[in-house]
Amino acid sequence: MTSLWTSTVSLPEHPPLDGDCRTDIAVIGGGLTGVLTAWLLRREGAGTLLLESDRVGGGQTAGTTAKLTAQHGLRYHRLTEALGRDTAQKYAKSQLEAVEWLRQLVKTEGIACDFRDCAACLYATGDPAPLDAEYNACRDLGMEVYRAGDSELPFPAQVLGLRRQARFHPLKLVEHLARDLDIREGTRVLDVDGGRVLTDHGTVTAQQVVFACHYPFLNVPGFFFARMHQERSYVLALEGATELADCYLGVDPGGLSLRSWGRFLLLGGGSHRTGDNQEGKKYNSLRQAAHQFWPGCREVTTWSAQDCVPMDGMPFIGRYTEHRPEWLVATGFQKWGMTAAVTAARTLAALALGRTPPEGTDIFSPSRFHGAASAGQLAEDAACSILGLSRRVLEPGRVDAEALSPGHGGVAELGGKKVGAYRDEGGTLHTVPLKCPHMGCQLEWNPDEKSWDCPCHGSRFDCRGRLLDGPAQTDLR
Repeated sequence: MTSLWTSTVSLPEHPPLDGDCRTDIAVIGGGLTGVLTAWLLRREGAGTLLLESDRVGGGQTAGTTAKLTAQHGLRYHRLTEALGRDTAQKYAKSQLEAVEWLRQLVKTEGIACDFRDCAACLYATGDPAPLDAEYNACRDLGMEVYRAGDSELPFPAQVLGLRRQARFHPLKLVEHLARDLDIREGTRVLDVDGGRVLTDHGTVTAQQVVFACHYPFLNVPGFFFARMHQERSYVLALEGATELADCYLGVDPGGLSLRSWGRFLLLGGGSHRTGDNQEGKKYNSLRQAAHQFWPGCREVTTWSAQDCVPMDGMPFIGRYTEHRPEWLVATGFQKWGMTAAVTAARTLAALALGRTPPEGTDIFSPSRFHGAASAGQLAEDAACSILGLSRRVLEPGRVDAEALSPGHGGVAELGGKKVGAYRDEGGTLHTVPLKCPHMGCQLEWNPDEKSWDCPCHGSRFDCRGRLLDGPAQTDLR
């Protein structure tokens, strides 16, 4: 399961940290947010060291579909209703500015990242009322959206579009920005104490620390584990399908995401809360849609992505907490990490340099709390956490581990104990403890990716217990 981006770019390797060192600013996380933040800081002459647990660009940036757009689903109608017109307008302004800022950066720096202007479109094959409500909200905020009754899609659909958006190759952009940065790969941050960043290869002492690692792994302060959950989605790269000029996202239940890159079409969907995919078949559903609409197409590769979803629908960007002014954080991008990464990098770099961040980005402050807008999601997240914890203690195994057939896994009984069990295609049985090392919830089997996923906070492990995604910081023991 390798993304199209990873298979078409070979990024240079960087050495791990070798003992203790000092720097002005330590950036944790080598995705687009961390790399762009470090690039901006270095451009201003700040001593910056970027720490990445695996490979630069190898995490969520490698899994994105790289749509650069301010059109974030049915976002503006909901934001206006939940948080008011002023907040919705600031959100829209920040995302429109992010599109233009990155467009100009690519142009002025001469970055060859397959940057292409296009329209970003929402589509509905059923009830168009949600599109109408979103259209009215966007127009009220001054966004130049349009409605259309037909499109280039291979099926009838109503469309809401926003022109002058873009798409690009995310790892080509990362490769260019990372060329002159001081980077340490294969260096996992284990803890942060003030300005001391403790890793598995030494300690970095910094004046300021930027958490750009997708999901903050420190539970206190910040309490981000209680303020957002994680979701997964799936992508097929196809040859022989329609080449689309614009990008599309369905707003109906089960709607698809579509965008082209050269001769390839990226078909995405199957979104679910991490840890809630016991039935699997997400890739199969995408394959059925692919062959329905483009009978002669060929599947080139598949991959998946993970997104942090805040309760109130907006990212957390800014000071980690008021009690830790030397810590900065960016998380909770939902499914719109390209514009959010730009907004975050510009905001965090300005704060780190003691400058005024872009106007309107105060709405993303991690210190905010919108009780009414967060209540529903807060209750759902709390229920998932309670269920995950109680299942580990009270629920028995669901299958006999010895009876598992090759290629199958699940919460099982083995020798009178409950374990996570998977029998590989060669017949070997692999078992892991089901307690997530982050906060103790019971892990669940994801048959689409043969991984153990936490439904509480989204940590993931492969079938042998090796860490894939945080906030957990260790393998299953």
